[in-house]
Amino acid sequence: MENCDQPGKPGTSPALKNQATRLRDIKPFYVMEILERAFALERSGRSVIHLEVGEPDFPTPAPVVEAGMRALREGKTRYVQALGIDELRARIAARYPPPCRPPSERVAVTPGSSGAFQLIFGSLINAGDEVLLTDPGYPCNANFVRLYEGKPKLVACDATAGYQFTADAIKTAWTERTKAVLIGTPSNPTGTSVPPDEMTRIVETVDRLGGTLIVDEIYHGLTYDSDVRTALYDSDRAFIVNSFSKYFGMTGWRVGWLVMPSAFIDGITKLAQNLFISTSTPVQFAALRALEEDVIAELERRRNVFRQRRDFLVPALRELGFKVPVMPQGAFYVYADCSAFTGDSYSFALDVLASTGVAIAPGKDFGRHRQHEHVRFSYANTQDMLQQAVERLAEYLRDKQSAS
Repeated sequence: MENCDQPGKPGTSPALKNQATRLRDIKPFYVMEILERAFALERSGRSVIHLEVGEPDFPTPAPVVEAGMRALREGKTRYVQALGIDELRARIAARYPPPCRPPSERVAVTPGSSGAFQLIFGSLINAGDEVLLTDPGYPCNANFVRLYEGKPKLVACDATAGYQFTADAIKTAWTERTKAVLIGTPSNPTGTSVPPDEMTRIVETVDRLGGTLIVDEIYHGLTYDSDVRTALYDSDRAFIVNSFSKYFGMTGWRVGWLVMPSAFIDGITKLAQNLFISTSTPVQFAALRALEEDVIAELERRRNVFRQRRDFLVPALRELGFKVPVMPQGAFYVYADCSAFTGDSYSFALDVLASTGVAIAPGKDFGRHRQHEHVRFSYANTQDMLQQAVERLAEYLRDKQSAS
C-alpha cells in the first residue's frame, strides 16, 4: 500500500503535503528535550535538580484551590461572558493604581497569557505585518505572530541595555512594514526590566511611528529591588498582558488577562467568543479568591523566598565562572554567559544534565543573538536544591578543567 503515513518510512505523505506551511516556521521548545531526558534519568534512579522549567515550585495557595472546588460544588460550570465574569474583571482593574486604572470594560479574562496574545495578534496583525521582538526573548511570542501570518523580527538586545528594547533600538529596527512592538518586563529569559523613564520614551517613540505597543507584564509581582511600573502609566493605547500563572502560582489553571485600548473592545469580544467562548468558569472564581488580602500576604512571603534564592544563585554562578553582567530584577531566571566553558550551549546543557543531573535550558530556545553562549537557570526550586546544583556544577567544571 503506497503513500501511507508510517513513522520512519521515507516518501511523500498526502497528510504531510496538506499541512500548513506555517508549521515549518513554528519552532519547538528545545528545553523539552532536556526535560524528557531529565525525566528518563529520574526513572532510572538518578537524582535530578530541575532548573530548566519556568514554573513556580510553590503550590497554588490552599484558599484558591478551595475556591475552585467550591465553584464546582456550587454548579458554577456553565458558560459566562466572553471577556470574563464582571467581578473578576473589576478586581483586576482595581489592581492598577488610580493614575492609570483602566475601566473594567477594557479588561478581558483569558485562557492564560497565551490566550491574551492570540486575541491581540488576531485583532491587530494582517499578513506580512512585522512585529519587533527582543532577542533574547520568550520564543512562543514569535510563534504567535507567525500563527497570524505576521513576520516576527528579532532585534538583538545585549547586556548594555539590560537585554531590553530602548527607544533608539526600536527606531533603528523600524520599517514600513512594522506594526507593533512586544516587550516583556520583567522578561523571560533574563529577568530584567525596562526602566520607567525608558518605557516613557518607548511609548512616545512607538506612538510617533504609528505602531502599537504590547507589554508582557506576567512577572509583575515577582520583582525584588523595586516595583516595576506598569506601562499603563504611560499609555492607554498599549495592550497589557498579565497572568495568574507566575506570581499567583496558578500555572496549570490557565487563566490570565489583558488590558486593551478602548477601540479594540468590540473586536476582542468577537474574537474571544469565537476562539474560546469563555475562560473556564470555576477557574475564574478561583482567580477571584487569589486577589484577596490573605492570599496576597502568602504570595508576598513567597516573593521574598525567590529574592533570597536569586541573591544566592547569581553570585554563586559568577564564582563558578559564568558571566551574569546584569542582576535580574524580577521573575525567577538567570541568563548566564557560559562562553568560558563552551561554544555550544545546547551540547553543554545536555552534558551537564548527563554528568551532574542538573537540568538547565539552552540559549537556542530564546533567540539567535549569541544563543550558543548562554544558558538559562530557573531558581524556582528550593534553596537546598540550588546549593546542591552549584556544588555539582563546581565539581563538573573542575573535572572539565582538569581533563583539558
